[in-house]
Amino acid sequence: MRMTTGNRESTRPLIAVGAGCAALAATLLTMPTAAATATRIGVEPSISFGSATNYGAGCTYPVNVYVDDPVTPVVIYDNGVAFAVVRPSGAIATGHWTPAAPGEHRLQAIQPNAGGDVVPYVDLTVGVGLNSGSGCIVTH
Repeated sequence: MRMTTGNRESTRPLIAVGAGCAALAATLLTMPTAAATATRIGVEPSISFGSATNYGAGCTYPVNVYVDDPVTPVVIYDNGVAFAVVRPSGAIATGHWTPAAPGEHRLQAIQPNAGGDVVPYVDLTVGVGLNSGSGCIVTH
C-alpha cells in the first residue's frame, strides 16, 4: 500500500506492515511445537464373557489408541514388553492383543517422538480363556 503526497511517496504504511510481519514471525518462531503423543488407550472385550473378567489368555482383542499425530506409528506394550507397532488411521491406531497368561496386565501406548511425559495405560485382569472361534469363554 503506497500513499502519495504530491510527488513524494509515504512509506509509513509499508514500515507498519513490515513491523507487523516481523512481530508475527517472532511470535511464531518462539511458540512451543506440539509433540505427537498417544492420549488414550482402550481394549474392546469383543464377544468375550466371564464371571470375573471379560479378557482371557489365548484370546485376541482389539486395542484402540487415540493419538494427536495421525502419521507417527504407535508402540503398544503389555507389562513393559512391546507387542505391536501400528500406524494410525486418522486419530486412532488399532492393534491386536493376545494375552499369553492369566493375571494382571498393564497396556501402555507410546508414540516414539512424543515430547511429553504422558503415557496412557489401562490395567486389566486376564483369566483363563477358551477361544470358541467367534468369542472367548473366560474362567477364573
